[in-house]
Amino acid sequence: MLQIFNTLTRQKETFTPIEPGKVKLYVCGMTVYDFCHIGHARVMVVFDMVQRWLKASGFEVAYVRNITDIDDKIIKRAVENKETIKELTQRFIDAMDEDSAKLGVMRPDIEPKATEFVEGMIKMITALIEKGFAYTAANGDVFYAVNNFKGYGKLSGKSLEDLRAGERVEVDSFKKDPMDFVLWKAAKPNEPSWDSPFGGPSGGKGRPGWHIECSAMSCELLGHHFDIHGGGADLQFPHHENEIAQSEGAFSAETGKPFVNTWMHNGFVRVNEEKMSKSLGNFFTIREVLKEFDPEVVRFFILKAHYRSPLNYSDAHLEEAKQGLTRLYNALSSVQDIPNYGKQSEWRTRFVKVMNDDFNTPEAVAILFELVNEINKAEGDVKRDLARELKQLAKLLGLLERDPQAFLQAGGGSSAQANDAQAIEAAIQARADAKQAKDFAKADQIRQDLLAQGIVLEDKPGGVTLWRRA
Repeated sequence: MLQIFNTLTRQKETFTPIEPGKVKLYVCGMTVYDFCHIGHARVMVVFDMVQRWLKASGFEVAYVRNITDIDDKIIKRAVENKETIKELTQRFIDAMDEDSAKLGVMRPDIEPKATEFVEGMIKMITALIEKGFAYTAANGDVFYAVNNFKGYGKLSGKSLEDLRAGERVEVDSFKKDPMDFVLWKAAKPNEPSWDSPFGGPSGGKGRPGWHIECSAMSCELLGHHFDIHGGGADLQFPHHENEIAQSEGAFSAETGKPFVNTWMHNGFVRVNEEKMSKSLGNFFTIREVLKEFDPEVVRFFILKAHYRSPLNYSDAHLEEAKQGLTRLYNALSSVQDIPNYGKQSEWRTRFVKVMNDDFNTPEAVAILFELVNEINKAEGDVKRDLARELKQLAKLLGLLERDPQAFLQAGGGSSAQANDAQAIEAAIQARADAKQAKDFAKADQIRQDLLAQGIVLEDKPGGVTLWRRA
């Protein structure tokens, strides 16, 4: 049985879908005003792994990951760049798609954009006003009245008093309570706006706040009560706390159910013991990292850590991941004619057990390395069967799906490093020609020269020479 750590209850729980055999999964996606960084990569890869495992476990999965394409940062960046908001957001949506594809991340089933669901947001805000959970301020903004929602703080585990103690009262605030948060922002000059029934000096024209976006999109696409909601740990408060208040305030009286059954949060990415973030200036974009490391190495680096643990980013840790992934591919490259099918094995049983224990990818990866040890000792059909297990179990994590020789020749490094393959092939051919001419001294010298460049040759029967990077 699959066990998942539920942030809401702070314990592992047996996962039971609302509808047998089907899982509805919503993950908070990116705000598209810049290139994605490694923190975003972790969200992408972690929940790609989650949905892969759910599908491998026999569930039919509806996976929704949203795109925030309107907010203060987007508007500010578009003005700075002297381009339209749509031009800016589409450019970075395209870049996000390119980055995620390189990391082996499958596209979600639905990727809703916030601007496509404003009507639904207005309807939800209207319902919250009617039920006494929201109010229109004198400046035309609409705020959520947190004091009117009894469960506020249950996700973060803090009472309103605790939360207020850490808040600074805003000067000239139109809020009734400093903890109240905005649902609708009254229109400002030269900003995009939509018509609404909320009134105020702007006549109701304005745009949605950030928190209402995910409530409206998830409820419209997955229903008012669904299985799993995920995102980074930084979203637990206030974003996800506010989502609960909005969604349950609007609908729980009718459904009698919580907004979400299971809340999942992946841990922070850290650099020098500090959280990676744009505000601290210590973040690395996916594109910067992929200039130095193969995308599969980055994916492997992320999955080596448990999704709830902090992930310590450094070149040294990525180099370690590269060496580990190379070891896995080396084991596969040593086996010819790997079969596609075989009977259930103890390896698969163990792998399933650790993955069902809150997606324990570090233990799953440890099993893959145990398989490598056995492959290196085995021969014949036993070796081939073990290689099949390695390949098929790794595939469940989105790993080892490439031709081993292609990965080993790329060396797990940057694309630029892989581009000198033509020169290496030419040197191998020159060595073959020298051996044919019985100039063994020259052939040995070519081998040594290649080895000095980090290129290892392996002569196979039939005169075939394979190469890989050391």
